[in-house]
Amino acid sequence: MSTLLKIDSSPRGDASVSRQLTAAFADRWLKHHPDARIIERDLYGASPLPLVDVNWIGAAYTPPAARTPEQNQTLAVSETLIQELQAADEYVFGVPMYNFSIPAAFKSWIDQVVRAGRTFSYTSGGSVEGLIKGKKATVIISSGGVYQPDTPLAVMDFVIPYLRTILGFIGITNVEFIAADGLSKVMQGQVPLDQHIAPTLERVLAHASV
Repeated sequence: MSTLLKIDSSPRGDASVSRQLTAAFADRWLKHHPDARIIERDLYGASPLPLVDVNWIGAAYTPPAARTPEQNQTLAVSETLIQELQAADEYVFGVPMYNFSIPAAFKSWIDQVVRAGRTFSYTSGGSVEGLIKGKKATVIISSGGVYQPDTPLAVMDFVIPYLRTILGFIGITNVEFIAADGLSKVMQGQVPLDQHIAPTLERVLAHASV
């Protein structure tokens, strides 16, 4: 059975454009995979992810057989998130751009799942091997400005370079980025939302149908 992991990282609820587009992606994907399942992870849900602290670091770098019950409890959330990552065949991430980068909630998720021995490993030659292989990811990025290549703001986009790097680091190299950009025009009342994001929605639905 195919599995899609859908992660939303906007705090704006139903008003979030990235959430609307990940929901549309999931609905279309499910129509093409009727016997599949979707794991939904709302990073602004009732239980915010804990931040990585010194206890987490100590637990993560302690060999599993030597961990105390307290250390295992410290890593419980991380283990759950990694299991979701491993269980899914495909991912869709909703990522609004905040201050040219990703939301803190999504960074917390990344910090919980990027773990030596679980999602990446060090080779004998000193290089790194990603352990989450054979997966496909779609990243839907919403932003007020336009950060496409060859635009003046392109140099300020730290979302795509960072996510391409960190996802590739753990082995996820088949990544499609879809931008729902220029949303400041909608916020300023210059154009209706549905009209503005129609081309982006069409691309999202087409990609979900593959």
